[in-house]
Amino acid sequence: MSEEVTVLEEVTVLLADDHHLVRSALAGLVDSADGMRVVGQAADGAEAVALAADLRPAVVLMDLSMPVLDGVEATRQIVAARADAHVVVLTSFSDATRVGDALAAGAVGYLLKDCDPRDLIAAVRSAAQGYAPLDPRVARALLPATTASPADRLSVRELQVLRLLGKGLANKQIGRALGISERTVKAHVGHVFRQLGVTDRTSAALWGQQHLPDE
Repeated sequence: MSEEVTVLEEVTVLLADDHHLVRSALAGLVDSADGMRVVGQAADGAEAVALAADLRPAVVLMDLSMPVLDGVEATRQIVAARADAHVVVLTSFSDATRVGDALAAGAVGYLLKDCDPRDLIAAVRSAAQGYAPLDPRVARALLPATTASPADRLSVRELQVLRLLGKGLANKQIGRALGISERTVKAHVGHVFRQLGVTDRTSAALWGQQHLPDE
């Protein structure tokens, strides 16, 4: 009698950082994680764009400050060429302007280089699965100094998406219910996460259930 073995899909990763020592350390960390493999390393933004097109990695870990082409523009070009690209910024900068520029360029996540290695690996897995990993310190930097509810910063459509998240619907189901594409739903979910300061669907759903009035 043969034994069935479940094979998990490998998460391929492209590293983009102009410091060789940083790339080497990241490569060792990623390659040592179960089900992950570094498929390429880029020393500047232009090289990252070229390798992303050639290798089509599941996740791109992108530094912001790089020669030739900075991380924001490299992210913009990667996402423009491949709509389903998952770019996660990994940088030392946490100011709201840089964070906003990177997310506007299409990055799905934003981490700081001093984060716990376990959090980094978890974020890579999360991004590969279509979620939006965001360092809590970065989330706080994005929130304006106001006592207004985060719900006030969400559009009507985003509130609809949040309510459906609370019902446990997947992105495809939400898209079908609202008559929009799954990619558009993903963008709305990422913005909802950032505005609420959460990093996963469960936390967003709980927030919605606790703070949104019944329809």
